[in-house]
Amino acid sequence: MEKKFTTENFENEVLKADKPVLVDFYADWCGPCKMMAPVVEKLAEDMSGEAVIGKLNVDDCEEIAMKYGVMNIPTVILFKGGQEVNRVIGVQSREVLEKLLRS
Repeated sequence: MEKKFTTENFENEVLKADKPVLVDFYADWCGPCKMMAPVVEKLAEDMSGEAVIGKLNVDDCEEIAMKYGVMNIPTVILFKGGQEVNRVIGVQSREVLEKLLRS
């Protein structure tokens, strides 16, 4: 199951993680985000142990979204060693997200 990232846990769960972390920046009202939800959820199940995969609600965590310059949703950002290493914007296929994780 994918993680729920919040302002309270973002530093520990994302920036201090010892595995790659894929963060789906989304909002509940966003139609394209709803289309991505099952893709992210299934990827989180399948890659459990290899990577941390989760979602961050931009309405609840505006300061984090602003810090990373998230202007459009869905935006998926890959973090490694606490640093952003890649990002994709818009609805993405599972294959694209897997390729991002394995890069």
